[in-house]
Amino acid sequence: MFVLSNTPSIANHFLREMRDIRIQSDRMRFRRNLERMGEILAYEISKSFEYALEEIDTPITVTEALAPIGQPVIISVMRASLPFSNGFLNYFDQADSGFIGAFRDESEPGEITVQLGYHASPSVEGRILILADPMLATGKSLVESIQTILSHGTPAHIHIAAIIAAPEGIEYLKQHITCSYSLWLGEIDQKLNHQSYIVPGLGDAGDLAFGPKL
Repeated sequence: MFVLSNTPSIANHFLREMRDIRIQSDRMRFRRNLERMGEILAYEISKSFEYALEEIDTPITVTEALAPIGQPVIISVMRASLPFSNGFLNYFDQADSGFIGAFRDESEPGEITVQLGYHASPSVEGRILILADPMLATGKSLVESIQTILSHGTPAHIHIAAIIAAPEGIEYLKQHITCSYSLWLGEIDQKLNHQSYIVPGLGDAGDLAFGPKL
């Protein structure tokens, strides 16, 4: 598990802006900070990839340079992950993309379940997969998403990327994901409250990025 905030960096500043109620009301800025965090985590994840030397021509001579072996598949858990995953695509600009629609079902009093309403992705068989979801709360939507993905193929490895995570969600992933995966986080928060929202968190990332939903 990699936690970005363990080392002070400019990422802490972007995260601070995302949490600050006075700043997060600027919807464009909030989306851009989601994208920035995606870019920073993409850079960190890229260090785990395999690379090979390729011969290239410069204007002066022939030299060798490292290039990644293959491109990942980036799957977004909509809707808040759209700007977040754009950050990954800015760096992995030849990657294939997929999308999963997940939402919390609170129709039963005192019970929260996750429903998946949409799934579209390229083949993930034998490929590196990056699953992008900015908020890791209960972990249920990520587990459901991974189960859906695995029903269509087996990736070589799954990188789960989130900006803010709750300890309960991390533990849920440990208990319910048996395939090969790594966890890449911006910061680990204190806990979930009685409504399963992350504390201190930042509110509803989807609403802050795109406006309140009905």
